[in-house]
Amino acid sequence: MGMKAEKRNRPLRFATHLWSAATITALVHSLVYADPQAASGEFPLAVLKAVTEDQSVQQKARYGARHPVETLEFFEVKPGMTVIEGLPGGGWYTRILAPYLGDDGTLIGAHHADEVWQYLRPIRDLEWEAERTERVRTWVERTAADFAASAGVTLLSYQLSKMPEELVETVDRVLLFRMMHNLQEVGDGYVEAAINEAYRALKPGGYAGVVQHRAPESSNDDWANGDAGYLKPSSLIAKFEAAGFELVGQSEINANPKDRPTESDVVWRLPPTLRTSKEGTPEREAMLAIGESDRMTLKFRKPKVGVSAFIDEAR
Repeated sequence: MGMKAEKRNRPLRFATHLWSAATITALVHSLVYADPQAASGEFPLAVLKAVTEDQSVQQKARYGARHPVETLEFFEVKPGMTVIEGLPGGGWYTRILAPYLGDDGTLIGAHHADEVWQYLRPIRDLEWEAERTERVRTWVERTAADFAASAGVTLLSYQLSKMPEELVETVDRVLLFRMMHNLQEVGDGYVEAAINEAYRALKPGGYAGVVQHRAPESSNDDWANGDAGYLKPSSLIAKFEAAGFELVGQSEINANPKDRPTESDVVWRLPPTLRTSKEGTPEREAMLAIGESDRMTLKFRKPKVGVSAFIDEAR
């Protein structure tokens, strides 16, 4: 806890580089925008169910905790859309999104900036940092080779706080699955930078969907700051609203009433990590009985008045 708090106080100054285009790659210039007709009409629930059924047994094992069909339906994600997935990591949702968005869709991975990795471990590990940086650099080709080659979806990538200007108001959905606490632990301004980028990327009327480990509103702010994995709904909502978003929906799709964390708990005590207990112990059995974390599911909308209109008004 103390080490992470110290990391957050380091002078990272992300806000001064919010809209730098210095890291634009050739991939961005090949952007294929979603067919506007894909956002209209009845929700293609049968298509989404077929995609989720055509997954591995290992992937399906977490459906009971992650509810991908219900979650993507709630966020109104449809084939052919342009979607940003924040911190895709091992690709659990990418495996579903890539084939679901399909030939006319674009999936964009938004990753930690290179300079961030040094703050995510108590002691500098240059080899680990280099490996993570390389994984970000090769995300498109690895994702295509691993599980998206046959999907036909266009894959793009950028680093948080360095979003290319070409993406401004071209995106239909920004999806942030269980990652907001990872932004919180980096440094002052990083969470706000990522949320502001999401706002700028979205088309007017587009949605940002958030799934996040939920802290009780009664908990201490110092504990519910992301270090333990949990954030308060009120705190997260306030950050999105400050960026200009409107909260248009809350769902209990990913709720787990068995998870009632105290201020001595961390989310990683629960499955699948089970960090704080040993196999075969009563403590491990208790964590397995709780299951995965209690999660808030929030849907924010960018108002129909977009960035260009605000610029015109300012003039």
